[in-house]
Amino acid sequence: MKKSIIKILKIILPLTLGVFLIWYSLNSATPQERQDLLDNITAANPWFILLSMLFGLLSHLSRAYRWSYLLEPMGYKPKFSNQFMAVMVAYLANFGVPRSGEILRGVSLSTYEDIPFEKVFGTIISERIADFIMLLLVVGIAMIMQTDDLLAYFQNNQINPILTFGVLLAILAFGVIVLKLIKRSKHGIFVKFKNFAKGLLEGMRSILKMKNKWGFLFHTLFIWIMYVLMFYVIIFTVPELANTSFGIVMVAFVVGSFAISATNGGIGVYPIAIGASMMLFGIDKQDGEAFGWIAWGTQTLLIVIVGGLSFLFLPILNGKK
Repeated sequence: MKKSIIKILKIILPLTLGVFLIWYSLNSATPQERQDLLDNITAANPWFILLSMLFGLLSHLSRAYRWSYLLEPMGYKPKFSNQFMAVMVAYLANFGVPRSGEILRGVSLSTYEDIPFEKVFGTIISERIADFIMLLLVVGIAMIMQTDDLLAYFQNNQINPILTFGVLLAILAFGVIVLKLIKRSKHGIFVKFKNFAKGLLEGMRSILKMKNKWGFLFHTLFIWIMYVLMFYVIIFTVPELANTSFGIVMVAFVVGSFAISATNGGIGVYPIAIGASMMLFGIDKQDGEAFGWIAWGTQTLLIVIVGGLSFLFLPILNGKK
């Protein structure tokens, strides 16, 4: 009973937070500000929206193809169509239960391709490690491009970046210690955990056994270039932002990358976070939030359409299973 309640709360609470933030943002704005926000959204250039959706679709296709490089060293060659639909179903699932998509992605491919789940999930973790490294690279680029403005913001808000980095290192060290204690334990639960972890590690090691490491690297770079482009072109849907520097857009992209996981698919949080990040550089709140809403809405529409079709066709095209 308690587990059921916890599962329901994991779905409802983030969604409630997102809806509350939308209400609060609109309620705290003046009638003119709300009208400006609406005007910016309704006047958005549809061609740039379609271009953004194209970049997003290319990134998803590339992600599905990149997955093959991790599965092949373990002797598995699933259908590309199943890989792509599993990826899109995962994105769609995150709108229902935050961070559940990767599990569903692994379950989908494991079910329809007869691959052990722990091995599939291990490859997904490997992907996430590669993507996390790319995110750190993007964060570094954004910070370098807007160093002066960011340092001024840290100083004005009394944020010590060195202390923040130290806390992160301490958390990492604590995690390593806990893992070592689990490794030495012979308790039944921990033994099961270790066996499961072995399967995960085999999947993760596949990144080292790839025949085509350069292909994996190419697709990793391509995916993130498409991410940035699908975000950047939305700038041109808001006339007031057409001359915004690439550095500011990169900072907004980084903020959005972290905000997207706060609620179900980033609803409510994403556009507000984008607007707030752009206000740091003197951009009007309504213009920044309009940009955030259009960027979020564009990719959400793509995921709902393609993810919905994938959810429908995945079992149909694999009817025998």
